[in-house]
Amino acid sequence: MAANMKAVKLRIKSVQSTMQITKAMELVASSKLRKAKERAETCRPYFRELHQTLRDIAGENTDFDSVYAQDAASEKYCYVVIAGDRGLAGGYNSNLFKCLEADAEGKDHMVLPIGKKAVEYFQRRGIPCVSEAYAEVASISVADCFEIAKLLCKEFKEGTFGHIQLCYTEFVSMLSQQPRVFSILPLKDLEEDPKEGEQAARSQILYEPSSEEVFDAIVPEYLAGVIYGGVCDGLASELAARRTAMEAATSNAEEMIEKLNLFYNRVRQASITQEITEIVAGAEST
Repeated sequence: MAANMKAVKLRIKSVQSTMQITKAMELVASSKLRKAKERAETCRPYFRELHQTLRDIAGENTDFDSVYAQDAASEKYCYVVIAGDRGLAGGYNSNLFKCLEADAEGKDHMVLPIGKKAVEYFQRRGIPCVSEAYAEVASISVADCFEIAKLLCKEFKEGTFGHIQLCYTEFVSMLSQQPRVFSILPLKDLEEDPKEGEQAARSQILYEPSSEEVFDAIVPEYLAGVIYGGVCDGLASELAARRTAMEAATSNAEEMIEKLNLFYNRVRQASITQEITEIVAGAEST
């Protein structure tokens, strides 16, 4: 009985220590989340407009022959995957990788991982990587995104791959983060059919020295912008997922401690009752 009580007491102390850690991680994630959320929401309209503008330029010009807007020269795909640096964030990383696997199934592909978990995931599976230099998503800056964009444009022009997809987790709300994959190059993949009853508009804008050269100069900035937007959303999503996971873990620890304390008190009461019974029985026998 005494050994059982000691084991329960040690278990309670262990759970309390774990609860202190999860509570601290929840508070840290909450403190960082507000700033990350504001940055993601501030960046999103700009990058959506940038994405739409580039697609419109490619779709509305009749005399247009940019390599970024033509049919893909190769059927190989490159996925820019934005994952987290650490775990303990619920299903944040695993849900992202499941979304990627579903989209990449049956496709010849390679990846450009951003984030420690992404680098480790693709290294374990032996999937070829364009670069592993961006292993910490929290330290990715706008300048890093421009470097990534230039690297992707260079490889795209050389025909290393013919499609570029962005895989990241979209921050919907504090309680909802949705992994998604969408095409960013070639822009021909983004073109939508005109709405019924409407005709596609044709731009009368003149470009100097030419629309292709202007477009080719803008596309790397477009790529950098879209990738940075994905990084901002991904960071906010990771922090929100971690806060939710740590909050749930703290609640579970509190419930477990309550149950263990109840069990400990019952065992202790039974032990005291047994001792009293033995004392009374010994007194009566004398």
